[in-house]
Amino acid sequence: MPDERGGGVLQPLDPAGAPLSGPETVVDLPAAVAARERTDQPRWVWASGATLYPALLRAGITVQRCHDVELTEALLLGYAGRWGEPRALPAAWARLTGASVPADPPPRAAVPPGAGQAALFDAVPGPPGPGITAVTRVYADQLDRIAATADPGRFRLLVAAESAGALIAAEMGAAGLPWRADVHDAVLAELLGEPSPVGGPPRRLAELAERIAEAFGVRQLHADSPAELLKAFARAGVELPNTRAWVLRGVDHPAVPLVLQYKELYRIWTAHGRAWRDAWVRDGRFRPEYVPGGVVSGRWATRGGGALQIPKVIRRAAVADPGWRFVVADAGQLEPRVLAAVSGDARLAAAGATGDLYAALARDAFGGDRSRAKLALLGAMYGQTGGSAVPALAVLRRNYPTAFGHVEAAARTGETGGLVRSWLGRTCPPGTAGFGGDDEGPVDPDAAGDVWSPRARAARSRGRFTRNFVIQATAAEWASTLLAVLRGELAATGAELVFFQHDEVIVHCPVEQAERVAELVDRAGRRATSLLFGDTAVRFPLDLSIVECYADAL
Repeated sequence: MPDERGGGVLQPLDPAGAPLSGPETVVDLPAAVAARERTDQPRWVWASGATLYPALLRAGITVQRCHDVELTEALLLGYAGRWGEPRALPAAWARLTGASVPADPPPRAAVPPGAGQAALFDAVPGPPGPGITAVTRVYADQLDRIAATADPGRFRLLVAAESAGALIAAEMGAAGLPWRADVHDAVLAELLGEPSPVGGPPRRLAELAERIAEAFGVRQLHADSPAELLKAFARAGVELPNTRAWVLRGVDHPAVPLVLQYKELYRIWTAHGRAWRDAWVRDGRFRPEYVPGGVVSGRWATRGGGALQIPKVIRRAAVADPGWRFVVADAGQLEPRVLAAVSGDARLAAAGATGDLYAALARDAFGGDRSRAKLALLGAMYGQTGGSAVPALAVLRRNYPTAFGHVEAAARTGETGGLVRSWLGRTCPPGTAGFGGDDEGPVDPDAAGDVWSPRARAARSRGRFTRNFVIQATAAEWASTLLAVLRGELAATGAELVFFQHDEVIVHCPVEQAERVAELVDRAGRRATSLLFGDTAVRFPLDLSIVECYADAL
């Protein structure tokens, strides 16, 4: 990222992170970066790609590879059981030098490792920080700490995928998902009616609110207020714990269908209405601000914009440019397939080698009942241990003991205060002392006496979290690796990565390239599987659609 004059500093490093020569001051930093990309194709290392790379993109400069010091430091701190410590980079610099942690964020820097490669430094305005020396020393220290992990090869892949994700997030934000404002307005008018002339709810919501009040026999009721709805149901003799949709569907009252409809439309109006479009759609593109690894499991998050929860009806406004198409890829049954791959259960892996894992599971052990097979596998991964899941889980435990034992071991570790890791080494956050807010240390829920005590309940809850963490975090790693590989595959095609949510990715490309891009996406999925799991029998098939409108994807 350029300083106030557009210049900066380059510093060549060797593969161990040691400087090969003194720093080189450049007048035009973006031009210098572009020149090094053409000649050396280095792996740039910078303090934070989220703050540096967008400026390079605005200057028309892209880079192939990077090592994001900030993201890597967070991964390493988590691995050491120090998950979530704030301001990782200045803290790391202080630890290495004995200096105090600066009160203000340090200058940002980028350093590509490898002989003949260069370091990039941004001297931002404000109090002087540790500078490029800090970043190079932290980077060298990170290499040593990665080498000391239980499986350095896997952890290096995690760091590479996480760092590539930072590049992809910035590039997708710059490219944007094509968005038709006129189609969006038409959808909103169809669903919500005319907007209120005084700024309140649109006509359809106002009418529904009146009908809900009439159903309760009152003159007025704020249908968007859970507290008022609960009171109204209570007056009608219906005591409810909350107003969630699944609770309301079990209630026999004339207001229920109206409330459910109101909730759905109200969510669209507030989350993806005209105000949303004005804030997030610019120049015909929806431009979310992605946060790679923003969730504890490694899943992506966004800074507003609701990119990860766009209702299908609103997706009708996502229309490819004239002469272009969307290639939409969705990884179906991703988490169950991850369990099959990481657990080493040969019988479950054989089911995962098919196109429909649940159907194969049903044929193998559940008498052909696909719904029971799905219930059992999801129950094992998410900790559903009661009700109708009990007999199905018993079948799963008996026929797939290795897979069942894998998630059970993760749950027991979490319940007793331990840390669990994903396949590549992402580590779950530590639990609170005693799980009940006291300082008595970890609790064994089976020896806690009262199974309904706060500490025992908290232990069980943490066990459910760690049970799924080892699967969901690995699924996030597979998806991030897919993105990184696909980005490289698309580099020479002119196609654009424009959207990503959990296990779905969208590529925007000229119509004549669509079939070829679909092949590249499928190849990237197979390559991601090989990078993570080697020669596994488990398949990770992608459902591919070539469409003009996002809503038409399978």
